[in-house]
Amino acid sequence: MFSKFFSSPSSLKKQGVMGMNQRNSSYIGRYNPRKLYPLVDNKLKTKIIAKKANVTTPALLGVISMQVEVEHVENYIYNTPGFVIKPAKGSGGKGILVITKIENNRYYKPNGNEVSISDIKRHVTDILAGLFSLGGSADVAVVEGLIQFDNAFDGFSFEGVPDVRVIVFKGFPVMAMMRLSTAASDGKANLHQGAVGVGIDITTGKAINAVQFDKPIKHHPDTNKELALLQVPKWERLLYLASSCYEMSGMGYLGTDMVLDRDLGPMLLELNARPGLAIQIANGQGILPRLQLIERLSHSHEMSVEERISFCKKHFYS
Repeated sequence: MFSKFFSSPSSLKKQGVMGMNQRNSSYIGRYNPRKLYPLVDNKLKTKIIAKKANVTTPALLGVISMQVEVEHVENYIYNTPGFVIKPAKGSGGKGILVITKIENNRYYKPNGNEVSISDIKRHVTDILAGLFSLGGSADVAVVEGLIQFDNAFDGFSFEGVPDVRVIVFKGFPVMAMMRLSTAASDGKANLHQGAVGVGIDITTGKAINAVQFDKPIKHHPDTNKELALLQVPKWERLLYLASSCYEMSGMGYLGTDMVLDRDLGPMLLELNARPGLAIQIANGQGILPRLQLIERLSHSHEMSVEERISFCKKHFYS
């Protein structure tokens, strides 16, 4: 299974691969109420509803919403081992600044490059101006605590914290993948920038397939770690948090991005109302048959989070 990969249009169709038009019309447009998009597109609003739903998220250190507040950014990052500054309305990993080490008032990115406090303030100013936001609208900067890398992923990611994308449909965790940062992706878990996508078995949390730039690989390009050995710890808890985002957000077709903290375990990083389709390539199989099976269920709205997870484990094993 680990070497499985799509090779032709007929193969894609045979394996139930969903295309963008079908995703947009049959799932995003049908199951995601437009009025709820602001809760998902705005990372700050997502954190607020997550807190109310008891869904764990990275610590919120501060919010900068006006230019006059930029000069006081040090107040939010003082006495921390590291931090992340991101645009509330950013997408695709754009505008995220990660500082993993602070020494003698000097700040360092995951790749070891130094960033000055002036650089940090300039980055916040760019965020406020909407340089990274959806549609270029004015934004706010969210300052979060640094996630402590879980030791279970040593060697599987390069200069960055990996995350787990789970597609949740009507509350069912239908497909998952792990995104591993690389030198090419500049330490970010972004597949378009060169991160590795690893398909994850819903039943076990184990790797089943891996790709980089849509091409199959067996070892991490920077660490040479064998990707087939990857297994996500605390998988049950992660699936529970991801699945419960259905009730939390009201979105029927959702991408949940989860991370694993060494001390706090699984937590929600952000939600995506328009999750991409590359997860199918990472898994080596199409998502459409899984979605259609759930659509045929007449009592899905009566099922608990635990029951929905059990259903997926029974029917979507790899």
